[in-house]
Amino acid sequence: MKGSFREKMRYKVAEDSRPQITLLVVATIISIGLWLVSKYFFPSLAWVVYPLQLFATFIHEGSHVLATVLTGNSVQSLTVSPDTSGVVWSQSSGWFSQLFISSAGYLGTTAFGTALLAWIRYNFSSRKAIYFSAGFIGLMTIVFGLLMPIFNVFSLKITLVSIIFTVFSGAVLTAGLFALARYGSLKWVNFGLAFLAVQCLLNALFSLVDLFFITATTDMHSDAINMANATGIPSIVWVFLWIGISILMISVGLRLYAVSQKSKQNDLPFED
Repeated sequence: MKGSFREKMRYKVAEDSRPQITLLVVATIISIGLWLVSKYFFPSLAWVVYPLQLFATFIHEGSHVLATVLTGNSVQSLTVSPDTSGVVWSQSSGWFSQLFISSAGYLGTTAFGTALLAWIRYNFSSRKAIYFSAGFIGLMTIVFGLLMPIFNVFSLKITLVSIIFTVFSGAVLTAGLFALARYGSLKWVNFGLAFLAVQCLLNALFSLVDLFFITATTDMHSDAINMANATGIPSIVWVFLWIGISILMISVGLRLYAVSQKSKQNDLPFED
């Protein structure tokens, strides 16, 4: 009986997913390698992944925007800063709206990266995914980075310089992603999509780790502080909850690349 249980719990990577796994592993190694080398040896190399960090910031802030709109609230502005931080100024009402909006940034970035993992796993068009990413960044830039600040000019809490940088960086990212999808060879388009997925996931996890130390050692304003103010639950609890949910989402995404337990039943999911 015990042997049968161990047999059921045995998993392996699906044969047809090995090319995608290899692509993701290479993208992950390069991403972590660049991060370590730029942090401890050659800081100038950080510029190599700087556009991808800005991309992850746009996804993070864009997730706040979507959550705000979906809960029937209004967005005043979206800005991205040169240090890759960002902020969305919005008006919300009710504790549920605050909970949904504040949680959307970190979890939205993780969900986006996980969705790209699933997209890659099922061999959907990488060009379409990058076109979508370009369109999303372009939409966030034009509507919430430029137009909404203009419409709310008399109540803005941001500077003209921040608006200019947001529009400039958003336009460059949109154009770069569009050019990759339109003119890149399939090999580079696939690698680019894998790189975007890995960057989103790593950015979300590293940002949550940073948030943990910020929350544990300072009173700096953050999404976790917003959650504490809205619910009365300590901010550190929300950080741990977001980390747990993010790890769960990533695990589910990676699980798509695995074969179900070895079994003679051919109708089980993830079977060879």
